[in-house]
Amino acid sequence: MYSDSHWRDMMDLGIVHFMAYPIIRDEDPEMILDTARKIAEDDFFTVLEVRRSQHQEVMDGLKAISRTSHLKLGMGAQPPLLLGKLNINSLDEGERRAAIDDVKLSIDAAYELDSRLCVLLSGPDPENEGDRPQAMDVFVDACVELCEYSMSQAGDGEPVWLSLEQFDDTIDKKCLIGPSTRAAELCERVKEQVHNFGLTQDLSHLPLLGESPQDALTPTVDHLIHVHVGNCLMGDEQAEGYGDKHPGFGYPGSETGVEELARFLETLIYVGYFDRDDLPTDKPIVTFEVAPMSGEDSDLLVAGTKRAFNAAWSML
Repeated sequence: MYSDSHWRDMMDLGIVHFMAYPIIRDEDPEMILDTARKIAEDDFFTVLEVRRSQHQEVMDGLKAISRTSHLKLGMGAQPPLLLGKLNINSLDEGERRAAIDDVKLSIDAAYELDSRLCVLLSGPDPENEGDRPQAMDVFVDACVELCEYSMSQAGDGEPVWLSLEQFDDTIDKKCLIGPSTRAAELCERVKEQVHNFGLTQDLSHLPLLGESPQDALTPTVDHLIHVHVGNCLMGDEQAEGYGDKHPGFGYPGSETGVEELARFLETLIYVGYFDRDDLPTDKPIVTFEVAPMSGEDSDLLVAGTKRAFNAAWSML
């Protein structure tokens, strides 16, 4: 059995702030900082993933919280891309440019918050399958451009790394990336040109992709620089949590509970993620991505997520 101290030596555990405390549209600066402070006060977590804010008091407040509490910050570029329906692999140059420019703003915010990672997602998989090779080509070019932009902003320091998060390709987000084999191909092509690029695997998305942990992690582990763990619901299309909504572990009718989380963690150990010494972060990062459903309290959801992890870890 792995001990509590063992996982603390092996990884940094984090939580996605804008999912656990949904303020997706950046509309409540006071609540953003109050809830970020709650996480910072809990030494279970060493990483908080945030989105960029249009409010300078939020950015300044997050920097202050991070500095005082030694909480590391990660940058999520996904919310602005999704809310703006921006498509970084669009075959329309204007649409593609708007998405690239938006991610550059998140890269700038990552530097402002001393983040080591900026996580993004692809746009939709083309409706015409014949357009997919061209969509892959332009997405490779976009990722290379973003990595080069990040390096240009680094000065004498280490650049922020771009991490591509896989999403489902047929059920909810219907993204180009997508299946793990396609993700590995994309990473290989980008990394032929730049070094500051990798992959975010998300347990929440594996059932939606029809992939087991080993199916997903075996072809991608050499590119894996960041991990999300969460849950999804697939059995009832009328259910509130259907699709990629990230209900808590063990939510009624959902796909992932303590046993599934334990199997995923075990596979991460087996494929060697926690032994990687070439990551952009101090330690391998595993971040919870959970969101409250109607009537659920975010603080209780966070507490339940911690208990689910402890129970899963005790099974290893």
